[in-house]
Amino acid sequence: MAKAKTQFQCSECGGVTPKWQGKCPHCGEWNTLAEAAAAPSNARFQSWTGQAAQVQDLAAVFAEEVPRVSCGMSELDRVLGGGLVAGAVVLLGGDPGIGKSTLLLQVLAQLAARGEKVLYVSGEESAAQVALRAQRLDLPAQGVKLLPEIRLQAILHTLHTQQPKIAVMDSIQTIYSEDITSAPGSVSQVRECAAQLTRIAKQTGVTLLLVGHVTKDGAIAGPRVLEHMVDTVLYFEGDSHSNYRMIRAIKNRFGAANELGVFAMTDKGLKGVSNPSAIFLSSYRDDVPGSCVLVTQEGTRPLLVEIQALVTDAHGFTPKRLSVGLDQNRLAMLLAVLHRHAGIACFDQDVFLNAVGGVKILEPAADLAVTLAMVSGFRNRPLPEKTVVFGEVGLSGEVRPVARGQERLKEAEKLGFARAIVPKANLPRAKKEFPKLTLHGVSSVAEAVAVMRGESE
Repeated sequence: MAKAKTQFQCSECGGVTPKWQGKCPHCGEWNTLAEAAAAPSNARFQSWTGQAAQVQDLAAVFAEEVPRVSCGMSELDRVLGGGLVAGAVVLLGGDPGIGKSTLLLQVLAQLAARGEKVLYVSGEESAAQVALRAQRLDLPAQGVKLLPEIRLQAILHTLHTQQPKIAVMDSIQTIYSEDITSAPGSVSQVRECAAQLTRIAKQTGVTLLLVGHVTKDGAIAGPRVLEHMVDTVLYFEGDSHSNYRMIRAIKNRFGAANELGVFAMTDKGLKGVSNPSAIFLSSYRDDVPGSCVLVTQEGTRPLLVEIQALVTDAHGFTPKRLSVGLDQNRLAMLLAVLHRHAGIACFDQDVFLNAVGGVKILEPAADLAVTLAMVSGFRNRPLPEKTVVFGEVGLSGEVRPVARGQERLKEAEKLGFARAIVPKANLPRAKKEFPKLTLHGVSSVAEAVAVMRGESE
């Protein structure tokens, strides 16, 4: 067992120094240093409970429903799986200026207004800057505790003394530990600070919301182990030129992953959007060639998104294949399937794809909608009026079923659509289940193109 060393700790800020001084080198207060026994160097690696773990039978472990605290924003609660959980560590990443600090300050202000004990640790902005943002957003600042600090030891001391229920660390890349000599934001600093903060969250039950910087590729800066250590990983998405922002759950130990929350950026901060499909279809027109409405599924929420395809003659040796919001590699595959199994060749055409509204669609259920949008653009003929499409396309030209087909059809019917081209396996068993929808079940790309051509003539 390591021998304890003598050190001196400040009674005001919790800072530690190896020798006594009249003035604390951290906070500048006089006569506040007192001798204390330093913990062994391996103390920070102890278990969360401080006791050795025991082998248990899984059937004998009592699991109860985890109580949740609402953030006051229904869209954020949806992404989190119902609200904040005591002892959970949430990592929120996104581009600079997209609204991470604004959203979390709004959340703390609403929680404080309900009587919750909250703490905002600012490592990038001064107290005056945070106060100016709160005034600009017209937020009730009463009850929101603020700590402009980047030293991990001082932050941990504040968490022990203040004992907040919810705390925000803005951001994890600015915090540094005095036990490590590397600069803030380095791999070792981010890993150590995140480990210590996670440990105190599990020990005390405080909910921690960590803000994470991202690289130019969009991934959270620092070691990838950071995303493994936390309970929930959220990503802010959206174009800085648009008023709409999306938060996607990449990992969630207390709820479903891949949930999506949609927000509108206003002069008073971020506001939740309850019907995002209406936004994505706000400028949709039925009579435009190359346009198709897709019913995509984001977690438990079905969304209607317009897919646009522009197919035009290529004027270079290599035709262009560009896509925004969709997988470009899958675009090349769908063009090959369309040529081989539907007899529509686009090898001499430039093809451009766009998912309207800035949303990113990753699921293969968009294949059929992308294919029919390209056929519509190539033939310069619009799809039938009020038609929605979804389905996965295989390399042999077959149209495969997708998950939650009934929920997608319900959303389309609710928004007033009259036709749906879907995989045959996704057709409802009862024909009267969707009385306002004319359903066309297809089993191949060629059949889907024929249905589209027959309806539009």
